[in-house]
Amino acid sequence: MKIRRAGLHERAAARMRAMIIKGELEPGAETQETELSRALGVSRTPLREAMKLLAAEGLIELRRNRSPRVAALDFDAVFETFEALAGIERLAAELAAQRASARVIARLGSLQTKMEEFHAAGRLDDYFAINGEIHGLIVQAARNMPLREAHATLLARAERARYLALGAERRWSASVGEHRAILAAIEARDSARAGALLGAHVLRTGTALREVLASAEAARSAA
Repeated sequence: MKIRRAGLHERAAARMRAMIIKGELEPGAETQETELSRALGVSRTPLREAMKLLAAEGLIELRRNRSPRVAALDFDAVFETFEALAGIERLAAELAAQRASARVIARLGSLQTKMEEFHAAGRLDDYFAINGEIHGLIVQAARNMPLREAHATLLARAERARYLALGAERRWSASVGEHRAILAAIEARDSARAGALLGAHVLRTGTALREVLASAEAARSAA
């Protein structure tokens, strides 16, 4: 996938971020500068700038006199991020239930329908994209800029873990039903219920990650 020259390092960072989130670049793996430059169609300078952006998000570990590597997933650190994210999204849902326009609520309904279709078809990547759009739209509907800024910062740190957790079929299926209940609460303008449901939903994703990582560790030990 070649990258257009406009905003080169940001576009390289976006592509690398997607590769890390989806496990194409595995946790702990050293980045091969030459190979990445060739794959992304960029020179080493914008690639290094992209690495700095991803390091700020906790996705890349920069090391003195050594190649950068994909940051390992530290469950305790990630779960703390989910705790903070749950608090922010809980407040966002409470405000969205009060402030969202009829048009935004209709859009949430349309996205929910698409998300359920992707789940039924087993299309995880498409489901993940729509899922993120729903969360983002709820935060946007809260109409609180500091809240949106804090959410964007934390979400960048949690995306890889969210994708990994959804890879567990049990969590994926549960997530669909939880989203349906959250939408119903927002549609009913039930602020307290919408907030409680979304906050719990985010925390459950963090807990599901523990199960995924434990299963992966068991598999490695058995190999």
